[in-house]
Amino acid sequence: MGDDQWNIGFITRKICVGALSTPASRGAPNRLLKTHKLNLEVSPHRAVSAVRLMRIELGGAFADLLNEKGKGSGENEMGYVQRTLGFRTRELSHHDLRLVTDIVGGTIRWRRYLDHLISSLCHDKDISSMEPLLLQILRIGFYEIVKLDMPPYAVVDENVRLAKVALRSGAGNMVNGILRKLVVLKENETLPMPKVEGDDRAQARALATLYSHPVVPHKLSSHLDEFVRVKTGLQSVIQAGLLKKGLCSVQDESAGLIVSVVDPQPGETIIDCCAAPGGKTLYMASRLSGQGMVFAIDVNRGRLRILKETAKLHQVDGVVTTINADLRTMTDIEPLKSNKVLLDAPCSGLGVLSKRADLRWNRKLEDMEELKNLQDELLDAASKLVKPGGVLVYSTCSIDPEENDERVAAFLERHPDFHIDPVDKYVSADFVTQSGFYFSNPVKHSLDGSFAARLVRAL
Repeated sequence: MGDDQWNIGFITRKICVGALSTPASRGAPNRLLKTHKLNLEVSPHRAVSAVRLMRIELGGAFADLLNEKGKGSGENEMGYVQRTLGFRTRELSHHDLRLVTDIVGGTIRWRRYLDHLISSLCHDKDISSMEPLLLQILRIGFYEIVKLDMPPYAVVDENVRLAKVALRSGAGNMVNGILRKLVVLKENETLPMPKVEGDDRAQARALATLYSHPVVPHKLSSHLDEFVRVKTGLQSVIQAGLLKKGLCSVQDESAGLIVSVVDPQPGETIIDCCAAPGGKTLYMASRLSGQGMVFAIDVNRGRLRILKETAKLHQVDGVVTTINADLRTMTDIEPLKSNKVLLDAPCSGLGVLSKRADLRWNRKLEDMEELKNLQDELLDAASKLVKPGGVLVYSTCSIDPEENDERVAAFLERHPDFHIDPVDKYVSADFVTQSGFYFSNPVKHSLDGSFAARLVRAL
């Protein structure tokens, strides 16, 4: 709905407050603005914030319209207040401008949570039918009290005054009653918080309210219990801070299926040979349920540091140990040997071209030859870490047989003490090749392309 459309709804109110229009003023917007009432009692930043929020919600305006000069869409911000509320306040100071930016941005960011609080304290729990301006005034008051920790009774007084002047006395009384309830609950630390309980869907909705983001359109993964598929709305997850808080992580199901091939179990020790950036490391660690250890080896010290920090964020740092080393030149590996070793090898990335379009332009034939040599060297080095009877999982995010099946075949020729362990016990048969390897096809499975082989060392 555009500005012209929703402004029509406020024509009656502008007449009621005595806007003057004379033949001389018609066609002269600046002179018309000066004839409107000037109200010096109403807080200017709250009036502007309320109108801004109205424009964003009803008119589709953007939250960053206000610039350092206090103008929006080429018109003075106070002009919007005047046309919407029927009066002007004093001009915005630099301090007011900063408050408008904070309040408008914060109210939008926390809208779902604020609406939960408002509906909890309103007699009518359905606030969708509430007058738009009244709802914005309440949102501002709730945000100022709950998130900005402004002096509560000043907030109550100012927002009550805005509601009375812009709407009517009864609206001010309603704002007064609801905000005073909020002040008491906040002081007593008894704000009505959504309870994270029930089934997964109920918990997701509670978390969406608590951290204030839209319920992201998703469906449960067909292949992994811990995964949900999100096609749109990921930006909401990011903006809500769910990644920064360690409540979830983002990776393709194909990566999770490689972890399924490893089959981590509580109490096990697992070596992840080329661990950074750490998606598979963290998923394996989470499946240990606090018992066991994942040794994350990588040559890149900086990426390992990030992995370690992320492990702490996800509360699995107790079962993750990072080792900065080149796998090919590691010495004194005897104490590190394990029954499960994952080598997620550097590769061409031909299975993830849908996400990395740059790769198709950055790969040369010489690169492929170097990669295959590197993969062979890493496989040989990783095999030394496998205890007799243990398993080595070789994986890539490539769909190129030269990096996958052929590398495994070449490895088995060099290491006859290893044999293939079919992966059909760990993933759906739809992902199992005739050779017993795991393979995801981007076209067939709508996942990133990836490969994994389980190679067991003889006793």
